[in-house]
Amino acid sequence: MPILADRGLYIGSERSFYRVLHEHGQVHRRGRARPPQQPRPVPRLKARGNEVWSWDITYLPTSVRGVWLYLYLVIDVWSRKVVAWDVADREEAQIAADLVGRACLRERISKRRPQPLILHADNGNAMRAATLESRLEELGVLRSFSRPRVSNDNPYSESLFRTVKYRPDYPRRPFQSVEEACSWVAAFVGWYNDQHRHSGIRFVTPSQRHSGKAVEICRHRARVYELARQLNPLRWSGTTRCWHQPEVVWINPPPPEIGINPAKLVEAA
Repeated sequence: MPILADRGLYIGSERSFYRVLHEHGQVHRRGRARPPQQPRPVPRLKARGNEVWSWDITYLPTSVRGVWLYLYLVIDVWSRKVVAWDVADREEAQIAADLVGRACLRERISKRRPQPLILHADNGNAMRAATLESRLEELGVLRSFSRPRVSNDNPYSESLFRTVKYRPDYPRRPFQSVEEACSWVAAFVGWYNDQHRHSGIRFVTPSQRHSGKAVEICRHRARVYELARQLNPLRWSGTTRCWHQPEVVWINPPPPEIGINPAKLVEAA
């Protein structure tokens, strides 16, 4: 209309122009932005045993600028045990599929299980690839995904990667080769599974909880503490420390009003 006015013409008001455009379906949303999307539901996963695994991929630096190695880690969220790992020079769904397949064979995961295993991951290309999906279907493993750009939906893998890279013996210089990286990761996994007393599972090792030995270990600790309290009651203002193993582990526990007992929930840290 301003252009028409510059030419000395007046045809109608702006309102009239928009009315005609609407009638002919010529007024649409502009720009490349997608229309508003429905938010994805919060993934809520509960494990009472070896029922939920979490996995992810992180970068390892090399001595060549701009070249990275890729560390694949799969963790059982109930026991915190690293059930599978690999180091490769690329991020690829086939590597992940083979890794999960070996882990399922070692952990005796099959379609005959009464409770299907759930494999939780974020939304990376390797995580959603058809190659991995096909392998998981063969194994009878269900898939679960985090919401886009919500790192808290995969807390166990994120926490594990932080432990990896903040270990005192984490190399100060980049890795020279895949073999060197594998050697270091193998030593880390051995320490983490068999020596590390994890605060989230009452300071037992992931291997002890995974194998079921943690229950008797914690019972013994409880007896030791109770005997100490009886011998020196004045040193205790209340009950002894709780050594009871967490029965349930959640990814995104339901809100308290749903009726879940918060005492049985366990953090990822």
